[in-house]
Amino acid sequence: MSLLFRFTLTLCAAMLASCAGVTTGSRPTATGKVDEVAVNALFAQLDGISKRFEAGLILARSGERDRAAIEIKAALDDLQAKAILCGTVAGCDQARFFSAYDRLLRLGVDAPLLESAEDPDRIVEEDKTEAGETSPVIGSLPEMKRTITLLNGRELADILTINDAVNAGIEQWLTQYRPNLITTYVNYEIMRYRMWPEYHKAGLPEALLFGMLAKESNGRVHAVSRAGASGPLQFMYATGLRFGLSSRDGFDQRFDPGLSARANAAYINEQLKVFNGNLELVIAAYNGGEGRMRRLAAQGGSTSFWDPKIYSILPDETRDYVPMVLAAAWLFLHPERYNLEFPKIDGRPASIELTVPATLTELTVCFGSEGNLYDGWFRALRNLNPALDPQAKLPVGTRLEVPAPLQLAYAGKCGTGAWVDLAKTLNAATAAVRPAQGAVARKAAATANVYVVRRGDNLAAIARKSGCGASQIREIAQLNHIRAPHYPIKAGQRLRLPACGR
Repeated sequence: MSLLFRFTLTLCAAMLASCAGVTTGSRPTATGKVDEVAVNALFAQLDGISKRFEAGLILARSGERDRAAIEIKAALDDLQAKAILCGTVAGCDQARFFSAYDRLLRLGVDAPLLESAEDPDRIVEEDKTEAGETSPVIGSLPEMKRTITLLNGRELADILTINDAVNAGIEQWLTQYRPNLITTYVNYEIMRYRMWPEYHKAGLPEALLFGMLAKESNGRVHAVSRAGASGPLQFMYATGLRFGLSSRDGFDQRFDPGLSARANAAYINEQLKVFNGNLELVIAAYNGGEGRMRRLAAQGGSTSFWDPKIYSILPDETRDYVPMVLAAAWLFLHPERYNLEFPKIDGRPASIELTVPATLTELTVCFGSEGNLYDGWFRALRNLNPALDPQAKLPVGTRLEVPAPLQLAYAGKCGTGAWVDLAKTLNAATAAVRPAQGAVARKAAATANVYVVRRGDNLAAIARKSGCGASQIREIAQLNHIRAPHYPIKAGQRLRLPACGR
């Protein structure tokens, strides 16, 4: 057992024992008594411990391994003792010690340096369980299995902090958000061959991609937020352009699963350099903006997302976002630990060539629940062919990307037969309804209000102001010939609004 791992267990056990029933990171109440002199002395000693640890690392890198081991062990022992003492001092925040330990861990301690000196010749076997190597999810993946758990060469299990906030996120994913988690997994497995190679090339762990996908869109390629963030990884238009997502032939590349994964990986690696490899701060920047996170980190004087000096002043959305992403990533690695079983999905890539004209909706009807996918194949067909209108009739010879089970089923189910006839009948009914919907839109235009766009407005905000709500954003766009998905508008522009909420 390495010194670092043994220290972690001891520190955690000591802190839990000393503050049983107290939430980690909690602050004393206004009426609580605080021993400020003792607290300040402990925190001053904490700074000295950190400097001693860093000095040990410098010795190690210069080749003085024996002296380095002595200095690092002494620093860790002192940190453990002071953490225990903190639990006995009124008003002492033990989260500061966890934060300090987290920062030291991220400095890149080499495992051989910290191995116990009790048996220097002992051969240490790699612990596969903690890294997720025995996970049934990982075991079922056909290629690139090892890098699923790595972040720039380090095990993801060594980087993630599984604390109360993350455990609360795990509970949410396993309860009220369980359908979302399963939907994300199904969608991801079908798109995996498009998305995962981009993360692999960038040296990022697949579990992180899954966690962000789960929180951002549940794997729905055409997801659009109220603020205009679009695609499976929810890029704002300007940020998408910054990372190579533009419009090509009228198609917004934020909706392309492979290109969006590439852009997301580029963003993550860029921000890992900015935040010195701190994954939690990078995830927070993705949600709350890198500028804001840099300012907060500088203001708090800390490199840990969980430090109360940073965590307590974050917006609620970001405080929720980061642990939920980490929780989904952890469940992707370790479903067996949480009584969770992901469905078995055949996501092998394949294609079909249409032998009869059809829309994506017609194909969805005739494929039914083929391959025991009881939610149907509409989302899969849309995700793999994101540039296509699902109601557009595609001519014979059109080639579509599909999962392997649909390639085998196409001729028998969607070439000819009763299901094909049913799909055509339903699609004809939809086409007949569309003109009536257009008439309703024209009538709304005749009675529309007028709104003059102000600086900083977006279509979602205008819809809320007008009493229409998010459900009418597309209607407002249609009335004013504003193109989806980013709905560009400018200050001074006069918009016609439907007479809703008035």
